[in-house]
Amino acid sequence: MAANDLMRLIEAIDRLAAGGFSMGADWQAVHDICQRHEGEQPFDWGHALCHRIEGDDWNADYWYRRAGKTRGTGTMADEWSAMRAELSAKA
Repeated sequence: MAANDLMRLIEAIDRLAAGGFSMGADWQAVHDICQRHEGEQPFDWGHALCHRIEGDDWNADYWYRRAGKTRGTGTMADEWSAMRAELSAKA
């Protein structure tokens, strides 16, 4: 996994967060990045967040399991804050 790809993911989710975690072009950009890196833990976690935003809990839970994580119980912003700190440390 290249650090610049991880930084692209972080920046893309930052844009998604700035837009209120709503479906649209920013959501699609995050989803596309995650799909290109399927099987890599940080990107599977991002994929899980995408499907949580979408409201598809079954699919989100699948990606959380693949990432070795559990679905957040707080707000999307809370989950992104914790996720961002962990991903930034890896980047």
